Amino acid sequence: MSQKRNLQDIEAAGRRVLMRVDFNVPLDQERNITDDTRVRSALPSIHRILEGGGSVVLMSHLGRPKGRIDPAMSLRPVADRLAEFVDAPVRFATDTVGPDAVRQAAELQPGEILLLENLRFNPGETDNDPGFAKGLAGLGDLFVNDAFGTAHRAHASTVGVTAHFDDCRAGLLMEKELAHLGSLLSSPRRPFTAILGGAKVSSKVEVILNLLEQVDTLLLGGGMIFTFFKVHGMNVGTSLLDDGSLDVAREILERAKTSRAELVLPTDCVVAREFNASAERQEVLVTDLPDDWMGLDIGPRTVDRFAREIAKSESIFWNGPMGVFELAPFAAGTRAVGEAVATATDGGAASVVGGGDSVAAVNQLGLSARISHISTGGGASLEFMAGRRLPGVDALTDR
Repeated sequence: MSQKRNLQDIEAAGRRVLMRVDFNVPLDQERNITDDTRVRSALPSIHRILEGGGSVVLMSHLGRPKGRIDPAMSLRPVADRLAEFVDAPVRFATDTVGPDAVRQAAELQPGEILLLENLRFNPGETDNDPGFAKGLAGLGDLFVNDAFGTAHRAHASTVGVTAHFDDCRAGLLMEKELAHLGSLLSSPRRPFTAILGGAKVSSKVEVILNLLEQVDTLLLGGGMIFTFFKVHGMNVGTSLLDDGSLDVAREILERAKTSRAELVLPTDCVVAREFNASAERQEVLVTDLPDDWMGLDIGPRTVDRFAREIAKSESIFWNGPMGVFELAPFAAGTRAVGEAVATATDGGAASVVGGGDSVAAVNQLGLSARISHISTGGGASLEFMAGRRLPGVDALTDR
């Protein structure tokens, strides 16, 4: 990242900056934004351009409309929310490369903001279509990518557009994300502990294998643990099982025997007869999971073990909840891990939390101010921690 151009010496005066942001925010059924973290995270870069005398054309996706116009995924509510955060006019274009966007971009004055409609209403976005990319590029004089959350995608707005600019820069959020995550992989203070949760092994294979050689301790929780237990020949009842990843789980367990990291799996869990908050539940050892019951959270013994490991850590990476934290009776494991990470950070540890569900948990628990860095990119942070290159970063201009 230190080899890419950033906003430090940008000359924005009188220029129209085309900026890719990640405004893929959650909406409720009435299309109200339920978490505006991603909007607020883009504000420093936006302010830098406006204060420098430039104007900004913002572009983002929202949801997965699959190349079709879907009013339920319009970015108009995001434009309204953005207007609440900035002391500048916020315009909204009803298209992306169509006549409304072209006209409004041409009329944009220094100090003004234009947000384009959802990029993914056009199939050319995810196809990285050259024509669509050229149309987007025509709306600005230089390009800034501040959307770390989509940096792992080679789309028209992240990679295709860069072919049409001599100057493609990293925004302040992009720079911050890569600095925090990069330091974990390149020069972590040790002991270095990673905590991974979530539903399926298949979505975490590469990051698990990479972290086994990077960290000192790797703690696994969430629904994916039952796939590992199945490999061990244990009964998992009606717990979530990633049948297609049994061989991969077996490979991970075998690799862990000779890896740098100690791989720690739960020893007990909270089980229930049904997937609902009022279901009968009990705490059992993972070796004693009853038939027709499902595991929905890590148990108290595991919580204590995980907390001890986190407490002695100097660097921490956490992605994924420990259980079904959306249901109060099964949120204790995730809550305890979050509090342990926050306490370790209070004591001087460097902590990064990445991934939508774990970020939501940290915010819900009111712990965000006690975490060193909360990543806005779930998939991107995982791919980065898996040691993979990010196309959206590679495409930026070298210093």
